[in-house]
Amino acid sequence: MALLRAGDIAKMAPKEKEEKLRELRFELVKAGVTANKSNAKTKEIKRAISRLMTFSKSEQEALSKK
Repeated sequence: MALLRAGDIAKMAPKEKEEKLRELRFELVKAGVTANKSNAKTKEIKRAISRLMTFSKSEQEALSKK
């Protein structure tokens, strides 16, 4: 899995972001993550999910302020 950077997220279309988020969540479930179990791969997946969600939320806030 490649790193997901903010610049890459900014270039994505909204539908593409949703698909990527769905894909990452499925990959996290597939990895069999439990509350106490964590490794480098699961940490990176969680970070990528967080980046996508944060970026989406900031975009929504910017649109609502207009």
